[in-house]
Amino acid sequence: MTLPPETRIGHVHLKVADLDRAIAFYAGVLGFELQQKLGSRAAFLSAGGYHHHIGLNSWESLGGEPPAPGTTGLYHTAILFPDRASLGAAVRRVLDAGVALEGAADHGVSEAVYLRDPDGNGVELYRDRAPEDWPRDAHGALAMGTEGLDLAALLAEADRGGTPSGPRPCAVL
Repeated sequence: MTLPPETRIGHVHLKVADLDRAIAFYAGVLGFELQQKLGSRAAFLSAGGYHHHIGLNSWESLGGEPPAPGTTGLYHTAILFPDRASLGAAVRRVLDAGVALEGAADHGVSEAVYLRDPDGNGVELYRDRAPEDWPRDAHGALAMGTEGLDLAALLAEADRGGTPSGPRPCAVL
C-alpha cells in the first residue's frame, strides 16, 4: 500500500517555552500570519490565510529548555518557498533579525538554508527546483547531493525583486 501522491503533511505543532517570543520569530521574522491566539498559551499561524501551518503552545513547556543534544525528537521543520527570490527574501529577513544560520546547501533538487528558532527547533527554509531539473544518474535514478549554496547570489536575487510571496510550509522532516 502507498499513499496517494497528493498526500501532504499539513502542519507542525511545536512546544515552546515563551509563546510571544515564538510568535515574534515565526510571524515577525519569517512572515507567517497570526490566525488565532488562545489566551497566553497557544497560537496558530499560517501563510495565505490557511487555518494553520504552525501551531505553537506552551501547555507542557512554559519556561522549558530545548531537548539535549543526542536525544530523539523533531530534526527540523521544512518551509517550502515558491521561488528563489522568495527564499532569498526570507533569508534576508532572518539575517537582518540577527538570527544565525547553521548551514546552507544545494541538494540538486532544492536549495536550503538551515537555522534554529528561539526554542532550539531546527528550521529549514528551502525552494524546490522543477522536477525536470533534478539531477539523475545514468540509470535515471534521483542523484541528490549536498553542495555549497551561494548565499550571496541567493540574496542578490531577492534584492533584484522577484515575487514577494511568503512561505508555504510543506513538510516536517
